[in-house]
Amino acid sequence: MVVSIFVNPTQFAPHEDFSKYPRDIERDAGLVQNAGGDILFVPTAEEMYPNGFSTYVTVEGLSSVFEGKFRPTHFKGVTTIVHKLLNIVQADRAFFGQKDAQQCIVIKKMVRDLNIPVSIEIVPTIREKDGLAMSSRNVYLTPQERTNAPILFHSLKHAEEMIKSGENESEKIIQRMTEMIQTKSLSGIDYIAIVNAETLEPLQKLQKGNSILIPLAVRFGTTRLIDNILITV
Repeated sequence: MVVSIFVNPTQFAPHEDFSKYPRDIERDAGLVQNAGGDILFVPTAEEMYPNGFSTYVTVEGLSSVFEGKFRPTHFKGVTTIVHKLLNIVQADRAFFGQKDAQQCIVIKKMVRDLNIPVSIEIVPTIREKDGLAMSSRNVYLTPQERTNAPILFHSLKHAEEMIKSGENESEKIIQRMTEMIQTKSLSGIDYIAIVNAETLEPLQKLQKGNSILIPLAVRFGTTRLIDNILITV
């Protein structure tokens, strides 16, 4: 098993937190070893983007909504670096976390479109005991923000219960989620959506058999958190 650790500069906009993004290679190396990793690949930015680098991979359409709307250069950097890492490692399977749901969908599309011989495996989101999705950015939260942040997961679970109880109007579900989150976050909601889990197309009315994704992005102070849930109606 090969594990890559690389804080990718091309997926951060100039005003984002690349310079202060959490880095703890010794801790990460220990976690990889404990998990049974065989090879740890930790390249430098200079190795991945040598002087004069000017070639990028872009997945159109899927990359322009939600995270792509609020972070326009983000997915261009993601797909480029993932393509490079897959070429370098020549993996049979590559694993990505469900927390970054849109990223998973974009990468799957890239792999299909470019006939890359790798199976993309999506692993469940790992959460804290109170439901908050684990993320490197959680360390930015103040104690009060950390107390409030689990409202994201609670709102997603509430949406799931509404759907299981027969609610099929996306607008009503999103409105209720918005009300819940606004009681805990005063910094703003970037988006909450109910979409097709493969195409990211918005769904107004939910129908039996729909496989849906509910993604969201919310700010607590200066910290921006994302989360999502997959539901089959």
